[in-house]
Amino acid sequence: MRMPALFLSHGAPPLVDDPTWVAQLQELAAGLPRPKAILVASAHWESAPLMLGATSTVPLVYDFGGFAQRYYEVQYRAPGAPALAESVRKLMPDHRTVAQTDRGLDHGAYVPLTVMYPDADIPVLQMSLPTLEPDALLDLGRRLAPLRDEGVLIIGSGFTTHGLPFLRDWRPDAAAPGWSREFDAWAAEALSRGAVDELADFRERAPGMPYAHPTIEHFAPMFLTLGASEDPAQAPAQPIDGFWMGLAKRSFLAG
Repeated sequence: MRMPALFLSHGAPPLVDDPTWVAQLQELAAGLPRPKAILVASAHWESAPLMLGATSTVPLVYDFGGFAQRYYEVQYRAPGAPALAESVRKLMPDHRTVAQTDRGLDHGAYVPLTVMYPDADIPVLQMSLPTLEPDALLDLGRRLAPLRDEGVLIIGSGFTTHGLPFLRDWRPDAAAPGWSREFDAWAAEALSRGAVDELADFRERAPGMPYAHPTIEHFAPMFLTLGASEDPAQAPAQPIDGFWMGLAKRSFLAG
C-alpha cells in the first residue's frame, strides 16, 4: 500500500506530557498503514549538500537546553535504514552530491516518533534540509515520492508557527498570540484550497509575518511533504490543529 506523506508540527520534548497532543499523534499513527521505513527531514538539520544520517545504530541528538534532566535520558533505539539511504541516493540527479554522516535523530525527528511508534521497531533515516527555498524543496519531495510505493513514510517535521522570540507566556495551554492565530488560519485555508503557490510565497502573503516565522526553517519542511504528495494542489487532510504554548501545531496528511 502506498504510504502518505506527513507534515508534523513536532513540538519540544515536553510534547510527550501533553495528553491531548499525544492522543492526536497516536490516533494519526493508528490510521496509517504500517511503514516499512521512515524518512524524516527536520527543521533542526539544515545542511547542504544533502546529508543522510546514521544508518546502523541510530543515536539521538539532544539539541535543546533548559529542560528537566529526564528529557536528556530519553532513548529511541530504532533500527537504521541503509537500504533506504541507498534508495535516496539513486533518486537524486547525477550532479547532486549526497553525503553520509553518523548524525543521530534530533528532537524534531524522534519526539513525535516516540509517541507515534513507541516500540522503535521501524527503521528510521533522517536527512538534512539542503535548502529552505520552497520551490527547491517541492522538487526534492517529488524526487523522493516513489519511496512511498515502497512503504516509506516521508515526514517533514517543523512547526506551523514558531515565533519563539515573541512569546510571553510559556505555559503549554497559553493563549495563542494574534500573529499565531492569524498565520495558522491563513495556512489552513490555503491548504484547504491546495494553494501551493500562495503557501510558497508565505513571507509576502501570510498575515502574522515575520512574527510567526522570524526564521523560516520550521515552515520549510512543509514543502518537502507537499512535493512528495500525489498532487500538491489536492487539499491534504489536516488531522491535528490547535495551539501549544501559543504556537500552531497544525499537521497534515498528503495523499
